[in-house]
Amino acid sequence: MSTDLNYSATRDPFSALGLDVGNRRIGVAGSDGLGLLATGLGVIRRRSLPEDIAQVQEWIRRRRATVVVVGIPLLADGSVGSQARKVQRFVRALRATVDLPVVTVNEYLSTVQAEWDLREAGIPAKAQKGLIDQQSAAVILQTWLDERRASLSEVPGWRGWGSKDYAGEV
Repeated sequence: MSTDLNYSATRDPFSALGLDVGNRRIGVAGSDGLGLLATGLGVIRRRSLPEDIAQVQEWIRRRRATVVVVGIPLLADGSVGSQARKVQRFVRALRATVDLPVVTVNEYLSTVQAEWDLREAGIPAKAQKGLIDQQSAAVILQTWLDERRASLSEVPGWRGWGSKDYAGEV
């Protein structure tokens, strides 16, 4: 693994935006400029697909995102269920409206991990409700950042976004 913490896959400014797309809310997370650390940023209250996409576009603009990472909630056996199909539709709509890579990762158990992280941070259960979605987005984004960094260390000079796309056709 590379020990150069200033290494960037493209040597260009890097800003990843992570999304945890649910029925009522979309958790939003962002990366640091080196692509090492994901942090929960906020929540988008869902209204309609066009309004939701506009809100994501605003986050992209504000964060100067160069890639968007969306969690797809696959089932335990890796198959696509009804919730994953809803998120896949969202991803297709987002890809049609933004001019940057939109990649997907399997987010299986991201909410469980987010709840555990918040408990470990000493945040009371009542206060967690508003934080779980953004923390889930951070877990999703951190998973992708870690996978990306591992791939980059294995292939010197590699410049792709790498990551299996789970937003296939339904």
